[in-house]
Amino acid sequence: MAQDDTGSAEDSSRQPVRAEIPEGEPSRGRTSIEASVVQKIAALATREVPGVHAMGGGVSRAFGALRERVPGGGTSTVSGVRVEVGEKQAAVDLDIVVEYGLSIVDVTRGVRRKVIDAVERMTGLEVLEVNIDVDDVRLPSEEDETESAPSRVE
Repeated sequence: MAQDDTGSAEDSSRQPVRAEIPEGEPSRGRTSIEASVVQKIAALATREVPGVHAMGGGVSRAFGALRERVPGGGTSTVSGVRVEVGEKQAAVDLDIVVEYGLSIVDVTRGVRRKVIDAVERMTGLEVLEVNIDVDDVRLPSEEDETESAPSRVE
């Protein structure tokens, strides 16, 4: 848990992170990074890896699909991503669906590498770990079913 200026502990997912200024450099202000920013960076980096079909567990994917069909419902950028952020470090937990036929080990290795690189490069936080749960495998036959189903709403 991170601490605020008053010394009380708060939920780390809601607490902004204060980026450290390298020793010897004068402080000319303060930078805060919200945990939701780290969450979005991790989600976008994960989606860039070939072989990742979707993110989130079955229930969150179902709600996401429903939300996409409702006009103005939008999409959730961070479905399937949880982060824990401290003042200098972060930990990331991901839920993903992998394309059938690909090496799950290779896909998760690529995800882990991409997320660590993106979060550390963009925030300056040290990523301690990226835990990945592969919740499902996307079968080629499933694509045919979802593409042929007509939309019930306009």
